[in-house]
Parts: sequence; structure tokens; C-alpha cells
Amino acid sequence: MKLAEALSLRAQLNNKILQLKTRLNDCIKIQEGDEPSETPEQVVEELDRTIAEFRRLVYLINMTNANTVTDDGRNITSLLAERDALGQKVKALNAALRTITEKESRYSRSEIKYVRTVDVGEFRRLYDKNASELRHLDLRIQGLGFTTDLVEE
Repeated sequence: MKLAEALSLRAQLNNKILQLKTRLNDCIKIQEGDEPSETPEQVVEELDRTIAEFRRLVYLINMTNANTVTDDGRNITSLLAERDALGQKVKALNAALRTITEKESRYSRSEIKYVRTVDVGEFRRLYDKNASELRHLDLRIQGLGFTTDLVEE
């Protein structure tokens, strides 16, 4: 199994766990006189099996990420950490860019006037550069997912 397949399966298992939580809530408390469609014990058993499969898969994904060394000597875990950090920077720069480019409305000369402390064009280039780096890094990580085999236990 490729890493990308395992990541897809992990997302499916995560969704199944959410559905099982809902099913469990639906059968543990019902209106008097109604019959539950399934017993709480049945749902808990299925939840246990699904969570065990999820745990095993997350372990294998994490081991694969830690043990797969890329052409520049870094492992996938390192690339993921870099992507997360760069993603935070891009979000912060984007919020700042929105702030410096929004129009200020003043109704009279006595209202407070705000001035920019940065060059908008330079700041936009900084944002674009970081956003581009993030896209390239994300594509690199996705590519590794399609070419990397999931480690065996």
C-alpha cells in the first residue's frame, strides 16, 4: 500500500469514528416506548475495532514518515513540520496583507487617520513568495505519498 492510500484510508476511518459516535448517542438514550435500531454494545464493539484499525494505521503512517528519507536527506516528518510552520506564516502574512490593503473610511478631518508602515507592493511580494514555497512544498509531500510504500509492522 502506498502512503497516499493509507492517508486516504485514515480519513475514511476518522469519518467512520465520527459516525459511530453519532450512532452511539442515538442508541444510548431513546424515547420511552421506542426500540433502538442497534444496541450500544454492538456500536461500542464496532467503535473499538475501528479505533484499533485507526491506531495501527496512524502508527504505520508515522513510522513511514519518520523512516522515509528524501533526496535532500530529510525525512517526511521534517517536511510536514516545515509545511505546518510555513502554513502558519502564510496565514499571518495574508491577514496582515488584508489589513494593509483595506480601505479606511473617514467622514471628517477630525477622525483618526491610519498610515501604512510597510510598502504594500513589497509586502505582497513577500506573501506571494511564501505562498509559492508552501504550494511547492505541499506538492512535494503529496508526490512522496504516491511513490512511498507504507512500512510493514
